[in-house]
Amino acid sequence: MAGGVSSLLRVGRVAVIALAFLLLAGCGENKATQQPRQSVPLKPPALPQLSFVHVIVLDGDLSKPVRGALVQVGSHAGRTGRDGVARIKIGRHVRLSVSVAKSGYDPFKQRLQFRGKPKVGVRVYQTKLQWLIYGATPARTQAHPFIHVRPPFRVVWSQAVGGLMEFPAAVNDDIAFVSNYHGSVRAYSMRNGAKVWRRDTAGKMAASPAVAGEEVVAHGMDGRVYVLNRRNGRVLWTYDTGAPIESSPLVLDGVDYFGTWNGTVYALDLRTHRARWTYRSGSKITSSAAFANGTLYIGDYGGRLLALAGGTGALRWSGSVNGRIYGTPAVANGRVFVTSSTGGSLTAFSTGGSRLWSLGTGSYVYSSPAIWNGRVYFGSYNGTFYAVSARSGAAGWHFTTAGSIAGAASIVDGIVYFSNRQHRIYGLNARTGRQVFRFPDGAFVPVSGNARRLLLHGFSRLYAVEHKRR
Repeated sequence: MAGGVSSLLRVGRVAVIALAFLLLAGCGENKATQQPRQSVPLKPPALPQLSFVHVIVLDGDLSKPVRGALVQVGSHAGRTGRDGVARIKIGRHVRLSVSVAKSGYDPFKQRLQFRGKPKVGVRVYQTKLQWLIYGATPARTQAHPFIHVRPPFRVVWSQAVGGLMEFPAAVNDDIAFVSNYHGSVRAYSMRNGAKVWRRDTAGKMAASPAVAGEEVVAHGMDGRVYVLNRRNGRVLWTYDTGAPIESSPLVLDGVDYFGTWNGTVYALDLRTHRARWTYRSGSKITSSAAFANGTLYIGDYGGRLLALAGGTGALRWSGSVNGRIYGTPAVANGRVFVTSSTGGSLTAFSTGGSRLWSLGTGSYVYSSPAIWNGRVYFGSYNGTFYAVSARSGAAGWHFTTAGSIAGAASIVDGIVYFSNRQHRIYGLNARTGRQVFRFPDGAFVPVSGNARRLLLHGFSRLYAVEHKRR
């Protein structure tokens, strides 16, 4: 019995060993005969589907196609053709940053919606066709050399501005920026008069704002310079001079030049928020500054016309007139023209400081002079508006109204505009003095605008007008 069990156990062990050999043989055979696995190729990442969009670039004032503008849409770029259209291939995105650059135009950059819009239009604006500062030019000639809009007019819209406007609006990229006597700075669309924003300050204002890039600079009778965001009116920062400011901003290369009631002339750096230099005249200043060939010209209540070095504020020369200087000097063709309020006169100096001639009116002259085509234009409290030779002061023509004239004239496309204290705006042919226009609202400085529309400044209401075809 025992022997039988042993025999069975030996047989079982042999069977297990045999089975193990068979399994090992099978595994070896599989490894030898097995085919290598085929690797599954990875799919390359899907490339973004590109589609064409058309960016149509128009001159915002003239409504004409802008040829040769560089248009950047996201990471893709192209140039506009004769028709003002740039055809650009882009990925399928909802919103992309669009920039437009063209010499002579203000830069444009904005995020635009492209979903379902194969064509988008943008408007860009020629810098030279804007009215960025009081006086139209840094020389404060009060004559805009590039705008050609003239009577007859039709009123497109009007808007109450909440108070007296002593000085005109600045206009840039289809927005008008104006301040009123109550210290409110407002922005209005030149298209329809809609209010874009409003910013109320702590004091009164008796100066024009100025546009400097993406900022609006405004001066307050509370002694502060207000620097505002051009898009929404938000106060970016302020600078306190400690004395009322009636002088309108003159912004050149990031520096704001102006005078204050305590007789100080400032060159305020808008980047550092600090004064680069100051000059103490010793007499009250309401005059705005004019600039030409590196020299700043400004008048004071001591009856002095000051010529200061633009870079340092050093006095180059000063000239005296026969009374206070309230208004702003104007510079053209190597000459500086300045009026005297209490002296009732207009005086001409060379830019080197020589006194050339003077003309009296027998009444107050608060009006700043305007210069165009070899003549100087100004009004007097005696109700007379004068056009005289810039070379000699000889009379050209004069026009008499029933009301005193206190504000500067504006000259656009050969028409000289002025207001009187009877709340009228007159437009005269600047060559002949013939009246071609009259408007039943006005106060001080009458006109600013852009290449498409002019703004008539009533006592407390703006009127946008454009040429009316007969």
